[in-house]
Amino acid sequence: MDTQTLVETLQLERLEVNLFRGTTSDEEARERIYGGQVIAQALLAAYETVEDRVCHSLHCYFIRPGDPNVPIVFDVDRSRDGGSFTTRRVVAIQHGQQIFNLAASFQVEEKGFEHQTEMPFAPGWDTVEDDTEVQRRRLKDAPPEARAWLDRPQPIEMRTVDERFDVAAPGPREPLQQVWFRAKDTIGADPHMHQVIMAYASDMSLLGTSVRPHGVSWQTPGFQSASLDHAMWFHQPTDFNEWHLYHQESPSASGGRGFNLGSIYRASDGVLVASCAQEGLMRMRGVK
Repeated sequence: MDTQTLVETLQLERLEVNLFRGTTSDEEARERIYGGQVIAQALLAAYETVEDRVCHSLHCYFIRPGDPNVPIVFDVDRSRDGGSFTTRRVVAIQHGQQIFNLAASFQVEEKGFEHQTEMPFAPGWDTVEDDTEVQRRRLKDAPPEARAWLDRPQPIEMRTVDERFDVAAPGPREPLQQVWFRAKDTIGADPHMHQVIMAYASDMSLLGTSVRPHGVSWQTPGFQSASLDHAMWFHQPTDFNEWHLYHQESPSASGGRGFNLGSIYRASDGVLVASCAQEGLMRMRGVK
């Protein structure tokens, strides 16, 4: 799937004033819907009810696994339209049950105080191998269905410093991960869609950060992981067709959950454009 196809796939059908329907492409189909897709479509649904304001934060919970074989209905609650801020709540529904909910806040453009942390050092994106090529090499002897999954078109280009950890488990590592990423094909001029695609990509590697110290991966027999919640703050507008550094840390893991923080910096000037936080399930089945 290229970025243009992703943009088209994320588009929603309006069913009523505050009711929308989204689908999952055949290329994205799997046992459950990828969490970043639901985040992106819920944000799009909220944007359909907002005028002349830009999302500055979103907070969401993954409640049930999404079924990729049926549409998702997004029900938008227009919580508040204030002088400076607009608030929306979005509930995603399948089979008559909530699978996901999102709260998002939008703001009129405003000038104010500014500061940010400096972008951490990372090897340049042009010195880091593409994740897909790393996965192909490591999984060359994997079952055909696993290799076919890697061969599908990828809308997001990702290059992980020190290689992706979720393909194989070479041993415990520091709970820190750096990923260069961007949308592969042109997104377009709409700044809202750049936010939406970035939100889609933000769920791709964050949970893996809390797994790193424990020497396991998605290939480890009995290991179970899933995103539980996700929050994102948009600090500055950006062009997600440019390279960005996703600096990720995991301060804590306990109770079968891993906590992760992410900062997204634009490579060209080091501007911090967004921040993320996520808690995820990480447990060995049968281990209490």
